Amino acid sequence: MKFMKLGSKPDTFYNSDSIRSVSSEISSDLVVQVNGTRYLLHKFPLLSKCLRLQKLCSESPESSQLQIIQLPDFPGGTESFELCAKFCYGITITLSAYNVVSARCAAEYLQMTEDVEKGNLVYKLDVFFNSCILNGWKDSIVTLQTTKSFHLWSEELGITSRCIEAIASKVLSNPLKVSLSHSNSRRARNLDDVSCKTTSKGWWAEDLSDLGIDLYWRTMIALKSGGKVPANLVGDALRIYASKWLPNISRNLENGETTHSNSKGRLLLESIISLLPMERTAVSCSFLLKLLKAANILRASSSSKTELARRIGVQLDEAAVPDLMIPNSSNDMIYDVDVVITILEYFMLQSQSPPTSPPRVKGGFVRHRRSRSANNGDFELQESRRSSSASHSSKIKVARLVDGYLQEIAKDVNLSLSKFTTLAEMIPDFARLDHDDLYRAIDIYLKSHPNLNKNERKRICRTLDCKKLSMEVCMHAAQNEMLPLRVVVQVLFFEQARSAMAGGQLTDLPSNIKALLAAQGGVSKLPSSLSTSRSMVQPEDQWSVSGFKSPKSNISTLRMKLAENDDLDENSSKVKQLCSIPNRPKRMFSKLWSTNRSASEKR
Repeated sequence: MKFMKLGSKPDTFYNSDSIRSVSSEISSDLVVQVNGTRYLLHKFPLLSKCLRLQKLCSESPESSQLQIIQLPDFPGGTESFELCAKFCYGITITLSAYNVVSARCAAEYLQMTEDVEKGNLVYKLDVFFNSCILNGWKDSIVTLQTTKSFHLWSEELGITSRCIEAIASKVLSNPLKVSLSHSNSRRARNLDDVSCKTTSKGWWAEDLSDLGIDLYWRTMIALKSGGKVPANLVGDALRIYASKWLPNISRNLENGETTHSNSKGRLLLESIISLLPMERTAVSCSFLLKLLKAANILRASSSSKTELARRIGVQLDEAAVPDLMIPNSSNDMIYDVDVVITILEYFMLQSQSPPTSPPRVKGGFVRHRRSRSANNGDFELQESRRSSSASHSSKIKVARLVDGYLQEIAKDVNLSLSKFTTLAEMIPDFARLDHDDLYRAIDIYLKSHPNLNKNERKRICRTLDCKKLSMEVCMHAAQNEMLPLRVVVQVLFFEQARSAMAGGQLTDLPSNIKALLAAQGGVSKLPSSLSTSRSMVQPEDQWSVSGFKSPKSNISTLRMKLAENDDLDENSSKVKQLCSIPNRPKRMFSKLWSTNRSASEKR
């Protein structure tokens, strides 16, 4: 860091009975009182350089020996005044980035300008500030930090804006340069040059994180307006700043400092949100969700939450289930489900329809003769299909994400059925390749809410498609006492149909069922998503499927469900008759399903 020395005489200031004096053969004739401290000084060296003291001495009555002057609200207090006084006496003073702002404000207060004497303190400080401070990276940052204690003076003298401009110009000249960062230079001692350059592309971000939020915001605005800093580096800088300051505010809230910490935290959070780059890849979805969690804790404004929800919705396919577990602060629910619904709505609004395939004929795709102009104009169509394809895959990812999220929130006894079903039904049918995770979420909700009536149980299962359940999940659902009877019948049928197909007995099934199974690809391997979801379940939560391969077990389960439903319709009574004959062949079950389905369609 740069420093400047002025004066050559030794320090002769000393304390005597709580009074600061200067050692001299000449008696003191001036008393200056600064913030409760009295200085016994001399008029000649001070008044020759300080225009303000000249005016005050001419206005105040002069006593026989000492003239007393009051300097209220002196910028920088006694330290700054003493530095200016020593300059007047020719005593050596040392200036650096740590005290140049206080000295400059004090010199301005005392009016130590060129109008009073050539080469006065204001002039020397301005030369040092312009030629040394603003040319140094660390000097500029440290000086900018010190302006906070002299906010009005620094703004009026242009010190704050000059420091911000100097910092921004250094970053904009080479955003990827490493050598200017004092933080990275310290880390470079422990890292080789290659690794340091690789990991420190945003070399300036960590150094700027030392600034308070008001100065940081102004500096980042200057950087962004320059247009040379990549959006991802701006995003990294915001992430570093948030990770440094937001946890401290959270700890203050835990310690009971509610009011001040809340207001300070909201200002910091909303400032960070306003600085977020518009580019999708600038910040991760995980970081945005962390900001949203902080917004809930700090009770940020609704506009800030809405802005975060919109940004998260654009890149929701990058999120993970733990990221969505946002604490709720407005009602009895554990997690904020409403904000997740809002995020999903934004995702659905910005996404496009699934891609369409070119027409097919026997033997391959239809071939068309194309003109050169048509080929040249095909770029927009290709881009549209590419974007549409990405949207299709994104919706599949989000469907898995939502089903995993439903499994977590389903454990909350205060979660209403309407919120659960709303979230489940927002996913398009094509996006769920299988319904294993959705079934798991429904199963958890039914167990956590045992007091649901029949209609409510039917409503929660409305989204469930039994055709998309794997064999293992079907076997679990077949004995699930919490499911509605209609769902159990459907599950038993598809399990029976799959068993028939696996045994090569397709002749026992009606033609419409054969077509349905053929469209579903028959008995395929279990989806990878099932194995993933099973691995996330605790050992004691694993589904038991022992005895399920036995038809008698399935029939017993159905009998039990029928015993609980005494108000069944005519078609359901046929199911009772079937269950009373355990050895009835599979053909009878197929006929029953056809009859039951026809009756339901007539309704």
